[in-house]
Amino acid sequence: MDDGEREETWGEFRELVNMSPSDLEKWLATEESQEAGQHKDGGESTGHASGRRIVEILRAKKGDLSDDDYGHMRKVVGYVRRHLAQRPSGDVRDTRWRHSLMNWGHDPLV
Repeated sequence: MDDGEREETWGEFRELVNMSPSDLEKWLATEESQEAGQHKDGGESTGHASGRRIVEILRAKKGDLSDDDYGHMRKVVGYVRRHLAQRPSGDVRDTRWRHSLMNWGHDPLV
Protein backbone atom coordinates (compact mmCIF):
# COMPACT_ATOMS: atom_id res chain seq x y z
CA MET A 1 0.00 0.00 0.00
CA ASP A 2 1.49 3.33 -1.01
CA ASP A 3 1.42 6.53 1.05
CA GLY A 4 -1.54 7.96 -0.87
CA GLU A 5 -3.65 4.86 -0.20
CA ARG A 6 -2.65 4.94 3.46
CA GLU A 7 -3.71 8.60 3.78
CA GLU A 8 -7.03 7.94 2.05
CA THR A 9 -7.70 4.92 4.26
CA TRP A 10 -6.72 6.85 7.40
CA GLY A 11 -9.08 9.71 6.52
CA GLU A 12 -12.04 7.46 5.77
CA PHE A 13 -11.45 5.37 8.88
CA ARG A 14 -11.20 8.41 11.15
CA GLU A 15 -14.36 9.87 9.58
CA LEU A 16 -16.46 6.72 10.05
CA VAL A 17 -15.11 5.44 13.38
CA ASN A 18 -16.78 7.97 15.63
CA MET A 19 -16.37 6.20 18.99
CA SER A 20 -13.37 6.87 21.22
CA PRO A 21 -11.20 3.92 22.24
CA SER A 22 -12.54 4.08 25.81
CA ASP A 23 -16.19 4.33 24.68
CA LEU A 24 -15.69 1.41 22.30
CA GLU A 25 -14.07 -0.68 25.04
CA LYS A 26 -16.97 0.03 27.40
CA TRP A 27 -19.44 -0.90 24.67
CA LEU A 28 -17.61 -4.15 23.85
CA ALA A 29 -17.96 -5.22 27.49
CA THR A 30 -21.79 -5.09 27.32
CA GLU A 31 -24.10 -8.03 26.74
CA GLU A 32 -25.71 -6.21 23.80
CA SER A 33 -22.35 -5.91 22.09
CA GLN A 34 -21.49 -9.54 22.61
CA GLU A 35 -24.87 -10.68 21.23
CA ALA A 36 -24.72 -8.57 18.05
CA GLY A 37 -23.40 -9.81 14.73
CA GLN A 38 -22.58 -13.17 13.24
CA HIS A 39 -21.05 -15.74 15.58
CA LYS A 40 -18.92 -18.53 14.18
CA ASP A 41 -19.23 -21.80 16.11
CA GLY A 42 -20.87 -20.01 19.03
CA GLY A 43 -17.76 -17.93 19.71
CA GLU A 44 -17.05 -14.23 19.44
CA SER A 45 -18.73 -12.39 16.57
CA THR A 46 -16.66 -11.01 13.72
CA GLY A 47 -17.69 -7.46 14.63
CA HIS A 48 -16.80 -7.87 18.29
CA ALA A 49 -13.31 -9.10 17.39
CA SER A 50 -13.01 -6.21 14.93
CA GLY A 51 -13.93 -3.76 17.69
CA ARG A 52 -11.08 -4.99 19.86
CA ARG A 53 -8.72 -4.52 16.91
CA ILE A 54 -10.11 -1.04 16.24
CA VAL A 55 -9.31 -0.03 19.84
CA GLU A 56 -5.69 -1.12 19.27
CA ILE A 57 -5.49 0.85 16.01
CA LEU A 58 -6.97 3.98 17.58
CA ARG A 59 -4.46 3.83 20.42
CA ALA A 60 -1.45 3.23 18.16
CA LYS A 61 0.72 5.96 16.73
CA LYS A 62 -0.09 6.50 13.07
CA GLY A 63 3.53 5.82 12.10
CA ASP A 64 3.45 2.44 13.87
CA LEU A 65 0.51 1.09 11.86
CA SER A 66 1.29 -1.82 9.55
CA ASP A 67 -0.12 -2.69 6.13
CA ASP A 68 -2.21 -5.30 7.95
CA ASP A 69 -3.64 -2.56 10.19
CA TYR A 70 -4.49 -0.47 7.13
CA GLY A 71 -6.10 -3.53 5.56
CA HIS A 72 -8.31 -3.89 8.62
CA MET A 73 -9.14 -0.19 8.50
CA ARG A 74 -10.32 -0.63 4.90
CA LYS A 75 -12.46 -3.57 6.00
CA VAL A 76 -14.03 -1.37 8.71
CA VAL A 77 -14.74 1.42 6.21
CA GLY A 78 -16.42 -1.01 3.82
CA TYR A 79 -18.52 -2.62 6.55
CA VAL A 80 -19.71 0.66 8.04
CA ARG A 81 -20.62 2.12 4.64
CA ARG A 82 -22.56 -0.99 3.58
CA HIS A 83 -24.49 -1.17 6.83
CA LEU A 84 -25.29 2.54 6.96
CA ALA A 85 -26.94 2.09 3.55
CA GLN A 86 -29.19 -0.59 5.11
CA ARG A 87 -30.55 1.62 7.90
CA PRO A 88 -33.94 0.35 9.04
CA SER A 89 -36.86 2.74 9.38
CA GLY A 90 -37.99 4.02 12.72
CA ASP A 91 -36.17 4.32 16.02
CA VAL A 92 -32.81 2.51 15.76
CA ARG A 93 -31.68 3.25 19.32
CA ASP A 94 -31.94 -0.33 20.60
CA THR A 95 -31.58 -2.40 17.43
CA ARG A 96 -29.18 -5.15 16.42
CA TRP A 97 -28.36 -2.97 13.38
CA ARG A 98 -27.03 -0.18 15.61
CA HIS A 99 -25.34 -2.60 18.00
CA SER A 100 -23.53 -4.28 15.12
CA LEU A 101 -22.29 -0.93 13.78
CA MET A 102 -21.12 0.06 17.25
CA ASN A 103 -19.02 -3.12 17.42
CA TRP A 104 -17.24 -1.73 14.36
CA GLY A 105 -16.66 1.64 16.07
CA HIS A 106 -19.52 3.63 14.53
CA ASP A 107 -22.50 4.87 16.53
CA PRO A 108 -25.09 6.08 14.01
CA LEU A 109 -26.75 8.23 16.68
CA VAL A 110 -23.66 10.40 17.24
